[in-house]
Amino acid sequence: MTPPAVGSLAPDFELKDQHGVPVRLSSLRGRRVVLVFFPLAFSGICQSEMAALRSFSAAHVLGVSVDSMFTLRAWADQEGYDFPLLSDFWPHGQVAQAYGVFDDVRGFALRGTFIIDGDGAIMWSIVNPVSAPRDVADYLQVLSS
Repeated sequence: MTPPAVGSLAPDFELKDQHGVPVRLSSLRGRRVVLVFFPLAFSGICQSEMAALRSFSAAHVLGVSVDSMFTLRAWADQEGYDFPLLSDFWPHGQVAQAYGVFDDVRGFALRGTFIIDGDGAIMWSIVNPVSAPRDVADYLQVLSS
């Protein structure tokens, strides 16, 4: 399983956010999207990464994990995340698999990030292991170019 290549069309999907509202990636065409896969809600590294994205205005942010919609809602409410946190709960990790970031052994996503341009193509991506946090400054650099 490998992530889609830079320059390729981002795999489309529809997942429910923490409020149960369906979000389809292709409906965001015309805007840049930062698609952030994270292992699990309520974990230390994930909390600090999502907190850094809370005030991010350079693009539309979508967080994706295999957590249930209810878990994501509780986490978003507790931490004040106002961007969509999407549940890739069932079929379990299907979207993470399409993006090549699903860990079949542990049953959750690696720290994959994909910046998608307004035409739906992947402009930049990085996949970090679960133990390695991402640097939001990298996203800002890509989006400012």
